[in-house]
Amino acid sequence: QVQLVESGGGLVQAGGSLRLSCAASGRTFSRYFMAWFRQAPGKERDVVAAISRSGGNTDYADSVKGRFTISRDNAKNAVYLQMNSLKPEDMASYYCAATTTPGSTWRNVRDWQYWGQGTQVTVSA
Repeated sequence: QVQLVESGGGLVQAGGSLRLSCAASGRTFSRYFMAWFRQAPGKERDVVAAISRSGGNTDYADSVKGRFTISRDNAKNAVYLQMNSLKPEDMASYYCAATTTPGSTWRNVRDWQYWGQGTQVTVSA
């Protein structure tokens, strides 16, 4: 089992940057695929980015490609989301997720076993 705690959210102007961090408990962090999801009020929770256990493979939602970068540090039990060129439509609660079985697309919420409590990202126009 793994516990996840996100940090780094906040208020930023459009065009600005934020870096989200997710700290994971446990000694088996490298066994887990990791991802960032986001959910805006009244909308479904959607994947933003995902990363393989070694960090060698990543996947991004089309809406964030070229602006967001997911990375992980297995020695520190952490995963990060660097968000650049933020837009008002990026505003949402961002959640860190972990799983040992991400499924074929990595994008199905139901395939992700563990979740953090979320961190709010607010982007002002």
